[in-house]
Amino acid sequence: MVLPSSPPRQRTPGRAALSNPDNRFDRITAEGVDDGWHVEHDLPVLRTSVTDEVPRRVITRNTSPDISFNRSINPYRGCEHGCIYCFARPSHAYLGMSPGLDFETRLIARPDAPTVLAKELRTKGYVPQTVAIGTNTDPYQPIERDRGIMRQILQVLSDFNHPVGIVTKGALISRDIDILAPMAAKGLARVGISITTLDNATSRAMEPRVPLPAARLRAIRQLTDAGIDVRVMVSPIVPALTDHEMERILAAAADAGAVAANSIVLRLPREVSGLFRDWVEQTYPDRAARIMARVRELHGGQDYDPAFGTRITGQGEWARLIRQRFDLAARRLGLARHLPPLRSDLFAVPPRPGDQLSLF
Repeated sequence: MVLPSSPPRQRTPGRAALSNPDNRFDRITAEGVDDGWHVEHDLPVLRTSVTDEVPRRVITRNTSPDISFNRSINPYRGCEHGCIYCFARPSHAYLGMSPGLDFETRLIARPDAPTVLAKELRTKGYVPQTVAIGTNTDPYQPIERDRGIMRQILQVLSDFNHPVGIVTKGALISRDIDILAPMAAKGLARVGISITTLDNATSRAMEPRVPLPAARLRAIRQLTDAGIDVRVMVSPIVPALTDHEMERILAAAADAGAVAANSIVLRLPREVSGLFRDWVEQTYPDRAARIMARVRELHGGQDYDPAFGTRITGQGEWARLIRQRFDLAARRLGLARHLPPLRSDLFAVPPRPGDQLSLF
């Protein structure tokens, strides 16, 4: 009789997750067993597949007290960047897929999103407020280079003079400076660039298809040289792995032209917890126990505590020390700035082809 046990840990080239855990909504689950057969250390390359979706609407609303926006847009579902720590992974379960390798390889694109967005913005009574893009999956992940959905969305927002805040790890954002710079000049656009580490090896292991740190620093320089305010996001801070780099990341970003900064500690909701534990045990076996002990210290003895108010900052003495270090460095580097809100008063519905223009 073969007893259930943990399957051998294998590395799929170019991917962070080591497995494809069952969808929590499925009624049938599968369990891996070690049957004694030899397994190669690396699995074959797992190609990315993309399915198109026709959305009925693209502006998503939220009421979370932990975040500064109440509406967002996602050009894509799933993210090929494949960050092992990504808190958005559990959202793939709602699509009937796994938060593991499926999240990184089975993507959904929304090519009609720009058209649907324009219709929503034309709705009678629409009240503009800053829309956030990149708060779930990255709008500048690799497939954006070919699909261009994010660029089309930006063009729609520009046409309507609608404010937008973008969060990304993708250096591809520099491609859209021609749209973003005029918007920023009118107080309509702002960008956050996330940098988790300055070490190439750590970055490639944790976030395998994200541009390397130097490329993100170059993007900050290109954007700020074009007059676009950029906030560096030291996110997530991974205890006992990247926390010692915090001050160096802030200094490098300030040198590149960033005007503000914020940080978020590592958070591991739902399936992300098991995926991260497996990854850290294989990738950093010498410090895995210490990393997870610090993570639990941050979240009240658990891998993750979803309570509002502390889920982003963490809790306890170690979280307090991290915040203190961050605040001191940000003030010293001139990054402790509260940027003014983006403008909503310029919003205007542009005429469509064939519309009769007003005489006044």
